[in-house]
Amino acid sequence: MRESPENKDMSAMQRRSTLLHIATLAIPTFGQLIAEPAFILIDTAVIGHVGESALAGLSIGSTIILTTVGLCVFLAYGTTSQVARLIGAGRRREGLEAGVDGMWLALIVGVIVSIAIFLFSRHICSFMGAEGEVLDQAETYVNAIVFGLPGMLLVYAANGIFRGLQKVRITLIAAITGAVINTILDILFVIVLHWGILGSGIATLIAQWVMCIMLIAPAAVWVYKEGASWMPRVSGIASSASDGLPLFIRTLALRASLFMTVVAAARMGQQVLAAYQGVSATWNFALNVLDAIGISGQSLVATALGAGNRRETRRMVRASGAAGLWMGVASGCVMAIIGFTAAGMFSPDSHIQHLITVGMVVQAVFLPLCGWMWALDGILIGAEDYRYLAATCTLTSVIYVLALWGLTSLEWRSDVWRIAMLWAAINVFFIGIRAISNGIRARGDAWIDHALVGVTSR
Repeated sequence: MRESPENKDMSAMQRRSTLLHIATLAIPTFGQLIAEPAFILIDTAVIGHVGESALAGLSIGSTIILTTVGLCVFLAYGTTSQVARLIGAGRRREGLEAGVDGMWLALIVGVIVSIAIFLFSRHICSFMGAEGEVLDQAETYVNAIVFGLPGMLLVYAANGIFRGLQKVRITLIAAITGAVINTILDILFVIVLHWGILGSGIATLIAQWVMCIMLIAPAAVWVYKEGASWMPRVSGIASSASDGLPLFIRTLALRASLFMTVVAAARMGQQVLAAYQGVSATWNFALNVLDAIGISGQSLVATALGAGNRRETRRMVRASGAAGLWMGVASGCVMAIIGFTAAGMFSPDSHIQHLITVGMVVQAVFLPLCGWMWALDGILIGAEDYRYLAATCTLTSVIYVLALWGLTSLEWRSDVWRIAMLWAAINVFFIGIRAISNGIRARGDAWIDHALVGVTSR
């Protein structure tokens, strides 16, 4: 039976409306996602005028902080899904209390991790290869910034509340405000007062807590309006931690894979490693764009599941997948253009520039696949299908690392072949296997059935 023109027009209008809704959530989410990397980028730009040892120390210290924050991203993902699903089920007070539980967990994790890093900061920096004056600079930066971690993790958890409520504009405002404050204080403390890397760390710490306050205050207003409680609930915090553990395992597996990729690039020589870093920096920026699409889909799917609307859930899956795919196409075109025209931004060496161009072109071809996979990843997180994601990501990481080890053991004719192989391996094994596993899962009904049972049992 053929679809009538009226139904076709209605379907087209629904698709446009859904894509617009995804965009209105994705744009502010992207601003929030790059907040912490933006802080480090600002610190780098300012500290670059202090000296080589300070910049090298910042490289070590910022890696420690970014890795720690990255491993705790489950605080945002888990809170988003819980809040959105409960609100979708019409249980707003319980949804906000679940968000509060996530914030208490973020505070507890942040305090414990901050104290541990502070006590062992010199050992951690030394383990990463810092020594002499670089070690002193790295330790100074880490100790100055580390107690901003609880504030940043609270920002992650609060973002989960606002994403669940689909009120994400405030998160973008907070991210922009934090970046502006960090820039002003960096210039004041480092350039004007000559505090060096210590001033840079303090500036970022202050910016992190300003962002935290900007998000906690409106979250408190929403909690108060709904009559929800701000008191810590042991059962709720334990539930958030239990949900977060599989997400942490998932993230740890992915981080380990990327770490091993850097090791593999280093084995291929200094020029391949330098080219890999240039391509990777651009790729990570593109992934934040794709992640914003995934998180938007996560929020919309979680809300539909909370309402018990299977048909709407399926519609959101199709819309999010399409949005991720086309954003991947657009990002791939931009990356290819950058590769051909702007490789000189990353290195003055013509050989490294050529390698960067090759790597970016290879990555550009696969970015549509990345966009689709990231969208499905967000959808399954929205359904709280955490154990499946933890299992498949761990398996993917094992296969990828073994494949990478085997490929790097081969004799390649030139650096061009090495960089092309490296980025092809990332996409075929690291992205491709996840795309297959996420696609198979999303096509079935098991994840929807599990999510709907979870809603009714709460």
